[in-house]
Amino acid sequence: MRSHYCGELNEQHEGQEVVLCGWAHRRRDHGGVIFIDLRDVQGIAQVVIDPDTEESFALAESVRSEFVLQVTGIVRPRPAGTANAEMGTGRIEVLGKKLVILNAAKTPPFLLDEHSEVGEDVRLRYRYIDLRRPEMAERLRFRSKVSNSIRNFLDENGFLDIETPLLTKATPEGARDYLVPSRTHPGHFFALPQSPQLFKQILMAAGMDRYYQIAKCFRDEDLRADRQPEFTQIDIETSFMNEEQIMQMTESMIRNIFIKHLDVDLGEFPRMTFAEAMRRYGSDKPDLRLDLELVDIADLMMSVDFKVFNGPANDPASRVVALRVPDGVRLSRKEIDDYTQFVGKYGAKGLAWIKINDLAAGLEGLQSPILKFMPEQVVQDVLARLQAQTGDLIFFGADKTKIVNDSMGALRLKVGSDMGMVREGWAPLWVVDFPMFEEDGEGGLTPIHHPFTAPSCSVEELEKDPGNALSRAYDMVLNGTELGGGSIRINQPAMQQQVFRILDIDEAEAEEKFGFLLSALSYGCPPHGGLAFGLDRLIMLMTGASSIREVIAFPKTQSAACPLTDAPGVVANKQLRELNIQLRQTKAE
Repeated sequence: MRSHYCGELNEQHEGQEVVLCGWAHRRRDHGGVIFIDLRDVQGIAQVVIDPDTEESFALAESVRSEFVLQVTGIVRPRPAGTANAEMGTGRIEVLGKKLVILNAAKTPPFLLDEHSEVGEDVRLRYRYIDLRRPEMAERLRFRSKVSNSIRNFLDENGFLDIETPLLTKATPEGARDYLVPSRTHPGHFFALPQSPQLFKQILMAAGMDRYYQIAKCFRDEDLRADRQPEFTQIDIETSFMNEEQIMQMTESMIRNIFIKHLDVDLGEFPRMTFAEAMRRYGSDKPDLRLDLELVDIADLMMSVDFKVFNGPANDPASRVVALRVPDGVRLSRKEIDDYTQFVGKYGAKGLAWIKINDLAAGLEGLQSPILKFMPEQVVQDVLARLQAQTGDLIFFGADKTKIVNDSMGALRLKVGSDMGMVREGWAPLWVVDFPMFEEDGEGGLTPIHHPFTAPSCSVEELEKDPGNALSRAYDMVLNGTELGGGSIRINQPAMQQQVFRILDIDEAEAEEKFGFLLSALSYGCPPHGGLAFGLDRLIMLMTGASSIREVIAFPKTQSAACPLTDAPGVVANKQLRELNIQLRQTKAE
């Protein structure tokens, strides 16, 4: 139906007859001459319809935005002074000889202009129109190219692309499963996979050696900008490689992608332990483009007559930190109060602060409501440890360790962003030496990653002191976003069973839920490990999009709904009966 794409036309096509197909992006009537900006997947070409082509001119008068058109015409230079340097086709135009309306269109619910403001709910309901916008179309093209580069890299390094089941068994992966009722097995349910974790380990036991898959995964959890109920994962697993080798290989893959598609060399990725990341940044995915750091001051606060500080300072389960903000004195009291409310979202009971108006003036040069509770020497020791300067503002956090890390880590990012302290560019990082477990809030332990991660100690050492055991896990972080996480896996039944016991999974439950895995481990499963990247997050970062919804063709909303198809929807009673399901009425019903 067409001889060329709109976006590929240039001066080399002058004098040629072309046939173009696309959408009417814009129509303008200039004193009897009609201009139509015709848009397709590769760009926009300006079409000119003269009155002497009577039939086509009459049709052109009826054309409106988003009509689907076919145009036959001659490529010619634009008249002097009318070239558009901002368009790839801005030096030429097509003199239309024949116009065919392939399909008329209703008035779109919003303009396909990059500057038009429209709510996300409307964009998602009319996603087929939203995706016509050049910005959105370019993101999907970019995603396709990156995915292809990933496949090529892994193919060239001996990995096999192997599909794993979507209908599987519920396993503990840290979020709720999406359950699928079985019609042929009444009362039983499949689960959609949160990841292909167990299947890829079984592939290693099967001798596949190197596996990858760009896999769909599903998690029924609360959403935020970088989360979706269904998402795409670059899943990698390999045998007979240690963590350093896996990290080097996957780092090379990401570096190659950035060089090829963004012309950016990320350089070598530094390593940082989990403990150091939490101590300095309050986060296991720190954004290293921001120089602000948390500084421990509990030892200075143990004897102060101020319970807000000395209580946590003398509690081994708590933490007292300070955050120095250069030029922070310019923050108003209202802004500080807003930050106090902000940290409250993370459980902090308040936010103490000191403004340093004049360091040389001693206490007289300081401004804070907490100075009256603190001895002068303690204040001077704090300022010295933070290397404070005139013009600085110091924020304090004192509470249980998790609350301090969460609140002050978030405050660090918030203040840095608000004050323009985040550097441009890229800051990659490997975070390593994660703990195996963390407290679950009910007196037990839960895995930091998942229960198939190998510890860096023996079975006996793990049994003796599980709370202090480290794992052989590693996370790749870029600009404060976790790009991917992985680990060396447990490949021996005795170690896997010990981890299950620590998690209060007895032998019967372990056999019922994971018997197939334990069996595979017992038949000569090789040492193996892997890593899974979030493809959506990767594309979000590389394109500068505000959320992963902007790089997914058909995303869900924050409430896990699809405005386009109005899913989830009601199911007919007949279908429910076939599945042996009876719905329970709510009180409102």
